[in-house]
Amino acid sequence: MRKTERFQVESANSLWHIYKTVSFWKVVKNFIIIQLARYTPFLPIKNWLYRTFLRMKVGKETSFALMVMPDTMFPEKITVGTNSVIGYNTTILAHEYLIKEYRIGEVVIGDEVLIGANTTILPGVTIGDGAVVSAATLVHKDVPAGAFVGGNPMKVIYTKEEMENRMNKGDI
Repeated sequence: MRKTERFQVESANSLWHIYKTVSFWKVVKNFIIIQLARYTPFLPIKNWLYRTFLRMKVGKETSFALMVMPDTMFPEKITVGTNSVIGYNTTILAHEYLIKEYRIGEVVIGDEVLIGANTTILPGVTIGDGAVVSAATLVHKDVPAGAFVGGNPMKVIYTKEEMENRMNKGDI
């Protein structure tokens, strides 16, 4: 189960309540910073933008590939550990708006995690240290440390122990 706070809404769908949830100007500022970072090829500048203006927690030597899309409304709820790689065009969401409610949750990505291209990470999940997420995966629940996961819906392909055995045998 994802760890999110749920907020019920009355009448119109929850997206109509967006600016009761978050300031319009915060979203505008975040959007501009995210667009700058999405296109910059300089990793230290990208990380500086995320840390300074979006208040994301980003570890040393973490790499965000081209076109990564952090949450525009609640980027401060995203934590990425040290020496991780977030693949091309990955989306990291800390919120979701539904018909009768909206949800907000922390996203924690551990140290030395590899996220493949075109992955979507939903709010309220933790991806453990050393995990590998295959390209085009929908991360809808926690990922154990050291595991290799993939697919939609996401499934564990190899546990940490199975990955270690494969590496020891030279299969990887």
